[in-house]
Amino acid sequence: MATPITHFFHTHSDNTHDVYHLTFFNDTIETLVTATPSYVDTWISTIQRPHLHSLIVGLDVEWRPNYQTPNLQNPVATLQLCVGNQCLIFQIIMSPAIPQSLINFLANPCYTFVGVGIDNDVEKLTRNYGLSVARWADLRDVAANVYGVREFKNAGIKVLAEQILGKQVDKPKSVTMSRWDSRYLTPAQVQYAAIDAFLSFEIGRVLMSGNRN
Repeated sequence: MATPITHFFHTHSDNTHDVYHLTFFNDTIETLVTATPSYVDTWISTIQRPHLHSLIVGLDVEWRPNYQTPNLQNPVATLQLCVGNQCLIFQIIMSPAIPQSLINFLANPCYTFVGVGIDNDVEKLTRNYGLSVARWADLRDVAANVYGVREFKNAGIKVLAEQILGKQVDKPKSVTMSRWDSRYLTPAQVQYAAIDAFLSFEIGRVLMSGNRN
């Protein structure tokens, strides 16, 4: 089943950033794609403003596959963050600098960053860029504990999204294994990255708020 995206609009583009709006089921996700530190500053400031204390943040990363030496991973190319319907795709590998706002954001112990296999993502961010994430939770472990289903510990985000949110999502391998270090991401890459981060946030919100079916 194809991912049900009913609208996908590219609303702004210049040399510093792109803005997309995509409708996924009943949600409209506003996605900022940028390698410019000042736009990361603005995104983080906007996200933090209404959340002075605790915050759940969907987190995911992508990198270019290494076909020559599969055991040697290339550095993280994009960092995706999502809160509510606001997503950021930071092309970190293209950025001239890591903004202090991002360093502080990830290191805030009041924020819980959530994702599937997030411990590996956090380790790569530290190894590649010296970034530290103070507090994170693997959605597989949280789901297994909340529902008492051990199989969730080995589930991917597709399974968790279907079981917890009732939403089916398509993750084509052609996009998964694509050139994430490209200066200009394709619409398919933007959709893939934004939806992954959005699903991480939504699953985390449902599991941690207790608002379950």
